[in-house]
Amino acid sequence: MFSKFKIWKRPKNSSNLRERIEKVQQLPIPEHIAIIMDGNGRWAKKRALPRIAGHHEGMKVVRKVTKMANQLGVKTLTLYAFSTENWKRPKTEVEYLMKLPEEFLGTFLPELIEENVKVKVIGYLEELPSHTSNAVERAIEDTKDNTGLILNFALNYGSRSEIIAGVKSIINDYKNGKLSEHDINEELFSNHLMTSGLSDPDLLIRTSGEIRLSNFMLWQLAYTEFWFTNVLWPDFSENHLIEAIETFQRRQRRFGGV
Repeated sequence: MFSKFKIWKRPKNSSNLRERIEKVQQLPIPEHIAIIMDGNGRWAKKRALPRIAGHHEGMKVVRKVTKMANQLGVKTLTLYAFSTENWKRPKTEVEYLMKLPEEFLGTFLPELIEENVKVKVIGYLEELPSHTSNAVERAIEDTKDNTGLILNFALNYGSRSEIIAGVKSIINDYKNGKLSEHDINEELFSNHLMTSGLSDPDLLIRTSGEIRLSNFMLWQLAYTEFWFTNVLWPDFSENHLIEAIETFQRRQRRFGGV
């Protein structure tokens, strides 16, 4: 239905974009950026296109944003790709969404390896169709030794379920004598979540004008800076990412202090 495209083609940055990149790199870059990619369906509806056209266009934006984050020196980029609640969507849309990781990673993988990007996934992969989980597992395996940007997909992910699973894991360790109640603290709890080994996000971006978390990383976002934009995800650009980082750099993060 859609034509193929080269996923890692280097963009022709304008002089203005290059200047913004150089300027933003002079200040601390958020180590971990998380994005709720919202607005694909509305973008398609505005153009009298099927919703899947918006999802396909949004996939192209993932390429641009990943490349820019890597160029800027971001350590981890977490993208909310599919939630545990998204199964409620129409069957044809869900089926298409389940094909996107296979298409994206199938095209993207050689460039990810070349750019030293490491793929990780949080979510319940065992509940995904085999063609989806196989594509994801292959990308994880083929990039496991890479040491650059961590591209972390939240796929069939829900934060409440993640927290409950973490609690159950801690209870099981307690029953088996692996820890005592005095061992239970924030660090231990974090280590029982799907994001174990990753730093908490410094910056959360949500597109499309919606101002809510939608069951995304509820524990991890405790002291994250939020940046909301009315821009629909398929229209999100490198300049928007830089704008979000510029806003982040102007804020004072006190983590409850003064």
